[in-house]
Amino acid sequence: MPTLGPVELGFILVLALILFGAGKLSGVGGALGKSIREFRHAASTDEPKSTPPAHDDPEPRSGS
Repeated sequence: MPTLGPVELGFILVLALILFGAGKLSGVGGALGKSIREFRHAASTDEPKSTPPAHDDPEPRSGS
């Protein structure tokens, strides 16, 4: 897959300006940045959402 160079990025920016306009483009960029930050934060936390139930059986179970 080819990489995006400065010409391609410029073309995408001009196309986005035409489609969204300058006013909405800043809002779209802010929302995109916020969602990327939230995704990185969620991916970096290692805490499980729920803890597994503890098994405190005082009596050992028989195999029969």
